[in-house]
Formats: sequence, C-alpha cells, structure tokens
Amino acid sequence: MPTTLELEQLLRQAALRVTRPRVAVLTAVYEHPHADTDSIIGVVREDLGVSTQTVYDVLRALTDAGLVRRIEPAGSVARYESRVADNHHHVVCRSCGAIADVDCAVGDTPCLTASHDHGYLIDEAEVTYWGVCLQCSTEDSS
Repeated sequence: MPTTLELEQLLRQAALRVTRPRVAVLTAVYEHPHADTDSIIGVVREDLGVSTQTVYDVLRALTDAGLVRRIEPAGSVARYESRVADNHHHVVCRSCGAIADVDCAVGDTPCLTASHDHGYLIDEAEVTYWGVCLQCSTEDSS
C-alpha cells in the first residue's frame, strides 16, 4: 500500500489536482481491491463527509487517468482495483462473488492471438475465470 505522499505524487503525475476526496478514494481502492462503488463510498464517508456524487466523480477521474481500473464481471456491479500496470485477469466465485487476480499465462498467450483481428492492433484481452472459492466449496460440503 502506497503512503499518502506516494498517492499524492501519483495524482500529480496523472495531472490531477491533489484533493482530500481523491486521496481518500484512491486509498480505499488500494486497501479494498475489487470493491464496488457502494463499499468505496462507505469507506470514504468514514473519513470525510463527501457526497455520493463526489465519490462517483473521483472514481471516474481516477479511471480516466489510468490510476484505477474498473472491472465489471458478467452479472456484477462495477468494481475497482489499483492494479493497472499489467494485463491480468480475474477469477470470480459463482457463490459469494469474491474476486481474485490471476496473472496471464506465461509463454504462449493464446488470449492475445485472436482468430481474426479485423485489423485491430490487440494489446489487451479480458478473461474471467468462474468457479467456486475454497470457503464456499467447504461450506457447501458441510
């Protein structure tokens, strides 16, 4: 987890003004990977008396600046993460909705080799793995 000073530097490098709401939202995203908007709002409101709209605006600005990544697995609300510098994927529990990061396959990466690229220069692929997490599978067998 970056320090407050490091988060402020990230904002400046992205040409964003450093504000308390931006630092608070960025901190919440780092501390709660894959959190949905309502969860981030709850965390930020514990520290600052900001409006819901302010948190939405900050999330949009941080996403547009490339400081956070918005993911939206099928059937799920939007979630946010701070891991933006690579092309990683996610695994989602069908039972509880928990999400974890999955690194790309090493070596031959078939997910970046489309059967027909239609003239696109492909630089990212979005892969979502679905299953049941260990906790849910243990609870189901009890």
